[in-house]
Amino acid sequence: MQRFDHKLISKIVSGKVIDLGCGEGELIERLDNCLGLDIDEEKVLICLEKGLSVIQSNIDEGLKNYSKNSFDYVVLCNSLQTVHYPIKVLREALRIGKKVVVTFPNFAHYKVRFGLFLTGRMPKSKDLPYEWYNTPNIHFFTIKDFEKLCLKNKFKIKKKVFYSDGKRRTFHPNFLAKNALYVVSL
Repeated sequence: MQRFDHKLISKIVSGKVIDLGCGEGELIERLDNCLGLDIDEEKVLICLEKGLSVIQSNIDEGLKNYSKNSFDYVVLCNSLQTVHYPIKVLREALRIGKKVVVTFPNFAHYKVRFGLFLTGRMPKSKDLPYEWYNTPNIHFFTIKDFEKLCLKNKFKIKKKVFYSDGKRRTFHPNFLAKNALYVVSL
């Protein structure tokens, strides 16, 4: 089954693309002219076995091997919340790319809020199946948090799409959308 966020991204991006935190390369397979970066050696090997162009790299350490505007689009698909230095990563992404596509889980979604409220424990779901101690997500942020970060750092929001379960959400997205997609630039 094709992921909704991958469908959205493939309709937005064009030209030369780099996917930071590409995982097993599902998005790269959908795109033309896309390079992937991932820290996980096993995932990089899976990509290479598929014949995808991928490099093992830690994006937290910077993207110094790439010059300014090396790419038309930089993609951070569900990876910004997993890095140690999200602002540094965003700045580097905006340096090497003309536009950056960021997708992330919205931790202000009502099911997350109510799960925490009702059980007193970090909620688990199909979308967030991890325990608090083994989650790859180290920064839990919301749609409002991301927009405030963009404003504070003078990142221009070019496009935003909010969605849950393959459907767009426009009404009270910080409460009703499980996920968000932003296109930002300088």
